[in-house]
Amino acid sequence: MSSGPINSRPAHSTTELLAVGFVDLDLVRRFLDAEELAGIDRGALLDGLRQAADPDQALTCLVRLLSRAPSVAALAADRTAHRPLFRLLGASEALADFLTRHPEHASLLAQQRGNDFAPVPDGLWRDTLLRSVGADPTEATPVASGTGQDVVKALRVAYRAGITDVALRDVCAADPTACLGQVASELSDLAGAALEGALAVARAELAQAHSGLDPRAIRLAVIGMGKCGARELNYISDVDVIWVHDVAADADEAVQEQAATLAEELARRTTQAIMKPGAEPGLWEVDANLRPEGKDGALSRTVESHVHYLNTWAHDWEFQALLKARAVAGDVDLGREYEDAVSPLVWSSSQRPGFVEGVQRMRARVTSNIAPAQIPWQLKLGPGGLRDVEFTVQLLQLVHGRVEPRLRVRGTLPALHELGETAYISRVDAEAFSADYRFLRTLEHRIQLIRMRRSHLVPEAEAEQRVLSRSLATEADLNPWTAERLMKRWKQVKATVRGLHQKLFFRPLLATAARLGDDEVRLSSDAAQARLSALGYASPRQAMAHIEALTAGVSRTAALQRQLLPVLLGWMAESVDPDAALLGFRRLAESLGGSPWFLAMLRDSPAGAERLCHILGTSRMVSDLLEVSPESTAWLGNDQELYPPSWKKLWGEIESKLTRHVADPDGGMRLVRLTRRREQLRTALADGSGMLDVSGVGASLADVDRATVIGALRVAENRDYAEHGELTRLLVVSMGRQGGREIGYGSDADVLFVHQPLPGSSAAEAQAQAERLAHAVGTLLRAPLKPPVLAERRLELDADLRPEGKQGALVRTVESYKEYYERWAEVWERQALLRALPMAGHRNVAQSFVEVIDPVRYGRGLKPEELQQIRRIKARVEGERMPRGVSPKRHLKLGPGGLSDVEWLVQTLQLQHAAEHCTLRVTSTLPALRQLAALGILDPDDAEGLEEAWVLATDLRAAVVACTGRAANGLPENRQELRAIASWTDRHVENPSELEEEWLRTARHARSIFERLFYPV
Repeated sequence: MSSGPINSRPAHSTTELLAVGFVDLDLVRRFLDAEELAGIDRGALLDGLRQAADPDQALTCLVRLLSRAPSVAALAADRTAHRPLFRLLGASEALADFLTRHPEHASLLAQQRGNDFAPVPDGLWRDTLLRSVGADPTEATPVASGTGQDVVKALRVAYRAGITDVALRDVCAADPTACLGQVASELSDLAGAALEGALAVARAELAQAHSGLDPRAIRLAVIGMGKCGARELNYISDVDVIWVHDVAADADEAVQEQAATLAEELARRTTQAIMKPGAEPGLWEVDANLRPEGKDGALSRTVESHVHYLNTWAHDWEFQALLKARAVAGDVDLGREYEDAVSPLVWSSSQRPGFVEGVQRMRARVTSNIAPAQIPWQLKLGPGGLRDVEFTVQLLQLVHGRVEPRLRVRGTLPALHELGETAYISRVDAEAFSADYRFLRTLEHRIQLIRMRRSHLVPEAEAEQRVLSRSLATEADLNPWTAERLMKRWKQVKATVRGLHQKLFFRPLLATAARLGDDEVRLSSDAAQARLSALGYASPRQAMAHIEALTAGVSRTAALQRQLLPVLLGWMAESVDPDAALLGFRRLAESLGGSPWFLAMLRDSPAGAERLCHILGTSRMVSDLLEVSPESTAWLGNDQELYPPSWKKLWGEIESKLTRHVADPDGGMRLVRLTRRREQLRTALADGSGMLDVSGVGASLADVDRATVIGALRVAENRDYAEHGELTRLLVVSMGRQGGREIGYGSDADVLFVHQPLPGSSAAEAQAQAERLAHAVGTLLRAPLKPPVLAERRLELDADLRPEGKQGALVRTVESYKEYYERWAEVWERQALLRALPMAGHRNVAQSFVEVIDPVRYGRGLKPEELQQIRRIKARVEGERMPRGVSPKRHLKLGPGGLSDVEWLVQTLQLQHAAEHCTLRVTSTLPALRQLAALGILDPDDAEGLEEAWVLATDLRAAVVACTGRAANGLPENRQELRAIASWTDRHVENPSELEEEWLRTARHARSIFERLFYPV
C-alpha cells in the first residue's frame, strides 16, 4: 500500500466513519489515504463500504486487490454496479485473497447480481472444471489432456473461481436464509465437479504410469456421503466419499486381475489432485473413512463386495450414513448401480436388532468430542445445534421411510418438507424446524466464508459477532442487526430446536393415544409403534397402552400429562430400559393421583423430572421402593431434601417417634423401620443423581443402620427393664464393612454383643438379660410387622465373629472379652477387631470395650509366624469361599484385585505398623490406605492403584444391587444389566464390554500390587 500527500485526501470525521460501520479508525484512515484509492470518488467509496458486513476488512482487501487489478477501481466508484464487490470483500477475506492472486478472475465482480439467488444450469460446473484440465465433458470417461502441477493448479483455480461466483450470488441475495438450499446444492455440485476433474487428471497420470493401459478400462464411481451426498455442503468442509470400481466389458485379462489395485491407485491420485500441497493450495480433505472397515478396509470395492459387507458386518450407524449416499463423479452407470444396491438395505435397517443403540452410540461419539469450553459456542454439535436437527430428521426418515417412499430423500430440508406433507410431523413444525435449520446453516456459512476454514464455533468477541449479524441482514430488515440481536436470535433458535426434537418424536404418539384435536398429527397404530421401537422401547404396544392410560380424558391431570410426556418420553428413551421407566412412571402417577406437587415438580423442575426418568429406567430397587413410597419423588426436585440428613437430625427423628410410642413399642418399631426404608431410598436417589460418591453412600447407609439398631435396642431395653429391672447395659459393636462404614444396599451387619452388669446385680441374671436384649434386638429388626413394611430390606445381625464363633456365648462381659483376647485371640480375630466400632449402647461400656481391644488390635505388631498364618488364611479364603459357577475374575469381593485383596493387605499393614503410627488406628479402608501412603509404608503409586480398584469394586457392587434389585458380589453377564450398572455409576460407555474391561484392567493392576506386597518372594 502506498500513500500520497496527507492533504491530497479529504478528511473524514469520526462520526462519519462510525456511521459507515468502521471499527479500527486509525487503520481505516491510513488505508483511505492509500494511493490505490486516489481516483475513486470518496462518497461512492464510502457508500459501497457501508454495504459490507465488515467495512474494515472490505477496505483493506480492496486496497490489496487494486494493487493487482487496477481496473476494479472503476467498479468501486460506480454506485450502480459496485454492490457485489463490497458485499464479497466484506464477507470473505479468503476469496478476496484468491482474486488478488488471480486477478484474471476479478471480472466476476463486475457481473450484476440480483436480489434472488439465480442458480446456474445443470452440469455447468462439471463442464467448466473438466475443460480446465483439458478433458472433454461430452465423453463418458473424460481424461485430462495433461498431468503435473500446472493441470492441478488450473483445476483448483477454476474451482475457486466457481466458489467466488456462488458466494457473490449468495451475499447479494435479499434474504440469505431463503437461498440456503440453493447455495448448498451448488457448493455440492462444485465439489462433485472438482472430483470429476481430479479423476480426469488421475486417469491421465495412470496412463502415463502404466504404458499401454487404457485408463477407461477401469470403471470408478465416486459416491458422495454426508453433506456432499445430500447436496447440502458448506463452503469449506471435508468431503466424505466411498469408492466403487469395476472393469469395462472389453478389458483384457491383465486389467481384470489388477482391477482393485488400479482402482485404488486412481482413487489415491484423484485425492492427491484435490488436497496435495501445491502452487495453488489444496481444496479440502477427501475423507474415505466411511468405507467398509474404515481405515483398515480396502480403499475401493466392487458393488458386490460392498453389499456383502453391509449384509454381513456393517454396524447400524453405517446404514444411517448411507442414507446420504449419492454418486457425485466418475462412472454414472456404476454409481447408479451402487445406489440401487444399497438403498433397500438402508430403508430396512431400522428393523435390525439393536438399531437404536447403534445410532445413539454414533451420536454419543460425536457429542463426546466437544471440548467443555466450546459447548456454549458450538453451532453444530452443541445442544440445539445442527446435529440435533439432522439426527432427528434422519431417525424419523429411517423409522418411517421403510413404508413411505416419499421420505427416501437425502437432504435435510427436503426430508423435513416430506415429513410434513406425509403428516408424520405437522406442517407447522416442519416449517419451524426448517426455518431454524436455515438460520443455523446460514450462520455456519458466514463464519466459514470469512477465511474459508472449517469452523462450527460462533465467535466470542463482540466485534466479530457484529460482523456476522450484519452479514445476515435482509433487504426487508427495518432494524439494524447488532451483536446482541444475533446472540438473542441464536439463543432462541437453540431452545426451539431442542424442544422440537422431543415434540416431533413424541407429540404424534400422544395424539394417537389420546385422540387430540384435528390440529395434531396422529400416527397410525403401526407408525406409532414403529417410532417407539426406533427409540428403544422393547414393547411398543404396551408403551402405547401406558401413554393412553396417562393422557386419556379431559381432566387437568391428563392435560398436564399431555404437555409433559413429550419431554419425559425422550428422557426415558435415553435410559437403559425405557419400558421399565414408562411402567414405573405410570405406577407413580396412578399412586399419586392428581397430587399437585407431583405434577408441579415435573413441570417446574426439569432436573428432577430428568432424574426420575433416568432412575426409573435404570434401578429396579429404586423403582420398587418408589412404588410403595411415591411421596419420596418430591426430593428429586430439591437437592437439599435429596441429600441425606445429618446424624443428629436422623437420630432426633427416630428418638422422637419412639418417645411418642412408648405405650406401643411395636408401632414405634414399625416407624423406625419405615424411616430406615425411607432413608435408604433417599440415599439411592442421591446416588443415582450423582450427588454421593462411594464413601458418601457407605457413610449414609451406615448412619441409617446405626440409628435403626439404637432404636431397636431402646425398644428392647424399655420392655425388659419394665419387667425385670435394669441389671446390665448392652453394647452392640459393628464389625466388618459395617464397622468401616463401607456398606452397600441391603448389607447385613456383622456385630459383637458386649455387656457390663450394674453393681449389685447377679452375674447370671445380668447375663440372661443381656442375651434376652441381644435376641430381642435381632427380632425387632427382622420380624414381620402388621401392617408390613413393603419392599423392606430387613437388617440381619450376624454375630459369628464373636469369640469361639457360633459355639461361643452370644454375649460376653467386657472382662470376659478382655480375658479371651489376652489369652486366646487368634491373629484373624485381631484382624477382625481392626474394624470394630461401637454402634449402639451405653457410652461408658463402649469406652471400656475400646480400651480392651485397642492393645489387642494395635499394640502387638505381627510376628513372622502370625504373618505367615494370615497369608495361609487368605489363600484358603480365596480357594474355599468363591461361589461355584462364578468366574473369579468377575467377583468383586473375593476375585483377584477385588475388595478382599485390598482390605487384607491394608489390614495386615495396620497390624504391623499401628503401634508406631496412631494415624493408622482407623476402621475404614480408604483413610487407612491413604495414611499408609502418607507415612511412606506404601508407595504412592501402589496406593493409588489399590484405591482405584477398591473404589471401583465398591461402586460396582452397590450398583449391582441398585440396578438388579438382588444382592450379588459379581459382575452380571447380562448385557442389559451391565448397561444399567455403567449408567448408574456414571460411566458413559458405548458397549457394556467396556465396563468389564475397565474392571478387569483395574483389578489386574491391583492384584499385581497385592501379590508383590502380600506374598513377597
